[in-house]
Amino acid sequence: MKLVYNVDAKPRDIGYGKLLVFALQQMLAILAATIAVPAIVGNGMSQSAALFGAGVGTLVYLLFTRFKSPVFLGSSFAFLGSMGVAFAGAYANTVAGYAGLLIGAVFAGLVYVAIALITKFAGVKWISKLMPAVVVGPTVAIIGLSLAGNAVGDAVNHVANDGAYVMNLNGVLCLICALVTLCTVMICSVFGKKMMKMIPFILGILAGYVVATIITVIGIAADKEALQIINFSLFKNMQWVPDFTFIKAFKGFKDLTPAYIGTIAVAYIPVAFVVFAEHLADHKNISSIIEKDLLEDPGLSNTLLGDGVGSIAGAFFGGCPNTTYGESIGCVAISGNASVVTIFVTACISIIAAFVAPFVTFLATIPACVMGGVCIALYGFIAVSGLKMIQNVDLGDNRNLFTVSVILITGIGGMALKFGKVTITSIACALILGILTNLLLNRGKKAEEVAAPAEEKAEEPETDKAE
Repeated sequence: MKLVYNVDAKPRDIGYGKLLVFALQQMLAILAATIAVPAIVGNGMSQSAALFGAGVGTLVYLLFTRFKSPVFLGSSFAFLGSMGVAFAGAYANTVAGYAGLLIGAVFAGLVYVAIALITKFAGVKWISKLMPAVVVGPTVAIIGLSLAGNAVGDAVNHVANDGAYVMNLNGVLCLICALVTLCTVMICSVFGKKMMKMIPFILGILAGYVVATIITVIGIAADKEALQIINFSLFKNMQWVPDFTFIKAFKGFKDLTPAYIGTIAVAYIPVAFVVFAEHLADHKNISSIIEKDLLEDPGLSNTLLGDGVGSIAGAFFGGCPNTTYGESIGCVAISGNASVVTIFVTACISIIAAFVAPFVTFLATIPACVMGGVCIALYGFIAVSGLKMIQNVDLGDNRNLFTVSVILITGIGGMALKFGKVTITSIACALILGILTNLLLNRGKKAEEVAAPAEEKAEEPETDKAE
């Protein structure tokens, strides 16, 4: 989809009312994952504080990138294991565990700062050699494809058993809600006019929520648990003030030991290198969407600093290190709105919303099946945007064919490797193997030759074999 609003679009160009609606759509796109991380980690972590931290982290990122990159930062799933280590054993549900979260986030952020400084002096040309389109394209694709199982599982509200979802009444009704959401998103995006075409996610979620509400009300009246898709009981125990991480953490620093700090360092630092790989892929992806290389302007060093310092800021308030969100990038691609001011307003809304308990609780009641319907489209767009990057790559050349094959199969196959407390995600493994494969098969070739599209090679005259 062509961009309707470019990166530098001003509020007056968009309209203030529309701007608020677009920002709300962005927040809905990143909401489920952002508040899911503290829910999974547990130990009393606050979802509203995580939302606040995501907003603050995004503002930091925008400042470092000089408001040139339309990406939202949210809670990172890559650090789930690391955060679990902070609360392991005797540190479970303790203030010292919260102090460990902050120290871990600082360790991870410093990795980004170190890489940013290296990039500042070494430039970004090495990125083109290590990660040409033949490597980045399939890597971006598997970011979306690796999330496919999550989207489908949410849509039917079930976990696959032997590769299939056993459908009961609740599963069928959840699937109906997901399909209503998905169909609404598709119809609005393809056939909608003007504003409707630009807010398909909001309209899709509202449609799915209405259907889920009707089914839930019937279920409550009939006392049928299988029909109760929405958990309205969440409104009974609303958290009116976010439980900020730093408040607990400051009380726990005195209980830390050198051994514990060393354990935290081992748990966080290697993961930061893994997330760095995803950072590169996400920025290559958004660069292809806005048709501007963000690794050149504002520069990889600035995007890394924004991501790293923003991650520390997010953990300071919400405990969760932040990372760039593919959901946000997918929202930009589908809506055609790449304005950074929309991301800025989204961050501000996230910060304010953290203190509005009814609003945060309402967002938390959006059922997984409705978000699953949205994510089928959202993750699909991420995958397709990656495949578009290799449409001009000559796959008739076995060098390229093997590189793409290795990345797709290891990524989709879920080659996640665990070494002690450190887990290298399947995306990172696929990217590393793809880089190594590409370097191995293209030894001696110049970077521009490796990156040459298929059309250019086709234009080269064939050498007369008789000669």
